[in-house]
Parts: sequence; structure tokens; C-alpha cells
Amino acid sequence: MVDRAIGTGVNLGMPALTPETLRQAGLDALRRDLGAAGMARFLQQFEIGKGNYTAERWQWLPGDADVKTLAEAIEGIKAQPERGET
Repeated sequence: MVDRAIGTGVNLGMPALTPETLRQAGLDALRRDLGAAGMARFLQQFEIGKGNYTAERWQWLPGDADVKTLAEAIEGIKAQPERGET
């Protein structure tokens, strides 16, 4: 059982946890309470991104990427038959 007073400066008779032990206890609690998939979803919320999406998105979006153009492109994709269909 992990000391519920971690971070409060109160020692409830348990040895101090190393950062690795604390990390593992946290992962164990997430897995136990949320299940493996829930744990993964929770951790993804805190994943650090890279770059600046706002500044860089124009590098991969077409120059005419307004809402109407994108909607038309999506509709065109939806109209195409699935792979393997004739």
C-alpha cells in the first residue's frame, strides 16, 4: 500500500519512495482502477507534443484548405468504393 500522504511532508511509518517506486505505484494504481486500455488513454492526455502545430500546419495543408474545399475532398473520399469492393 502506498502512503496516502505523499507530498504532504507527513511520514506515516513508510520509507520514502524513490521516483521510480512512486512512478511504478502510480502505474499499478491506474492499471488496477482503469484497466490497461483506460490507463493508456489516461496517460496519452499528458503526452508531450513536438513542434508548433499552428505555425507548421500550413506545410502539409493544401494552400486552398478552406472549409468548403476540405468538405468536398472528404465527400469525394466517402464516395469512393472501399478497397476490395467492385
